[in-house]
Amino acid sequence: MFDITVAAVVFGVVFLAELPDKTALAGLMLGTRYRASYVFAGVAAAFAVHVALAIAAGSVLTLLPHRVVQGVVGVLFLAGAAVLLLKKDDGEEEIGKPADQSFWKVAGAGFSLILVAEFGDLTQIMTANLAARYDDPLSVGVGAVLALWAVAGLGIVGGRTLMRYVPLKLITKIAAVVMLVLAGLSLYEAAAG
Repeated sequence: MFDITVAAVVFGVVFLAELPDKTALAGLMLGTRYRASYVFAGVAAAFAVHVALAIAAGSVLTLLPHRVVQGVVGVLFLAGAAVLLLKKDDGEEEIGKPADQSFWKVAGAGFSLILVAEFGDLTQIMTANLAARYDDPLSVGVGAVLALWAVAGLGIVGGRTLMRYVPLKLITKIAAVVMLVLAGLSLYEAAAG
């Protein structure tokens, strides 16, 4: 059964965590060079694959006792918050340019870039944690995919404008605080459970 509240929480957490990520910047760079709809098609497909893998991993975690799952999820959220707070800016990365502007070349470049860059990424791990926490693969999957697609769309179409008004460091700190709150809730449930 679909739970809009779970999907909304997942959307918010994943959206904030993905905004300062290098893949949002990669989407922005690809979007400035190629047709935005072609780039988005490839990036969106790659994110859907990553969410499916994360949901599968999170579903496996739900087979463990509830207290253990909450403890693991809490520790992983703490680690995620630490990564966000301690990570340094990587700067811009060079992205290979497809030889032509055809749909398949551009979408393929976006898909390949995101598929490789996001594998084992913080948001993929967070999505697995959220799937384990809520034991609701559909709601978590929808929230995570929509968040990643929203960030990709912003990065491709409006990233430069957003970055003028909202500093990347502020977005990173907000995402870290949200993850610390989720870590606290998970660890409290593990201890009280």
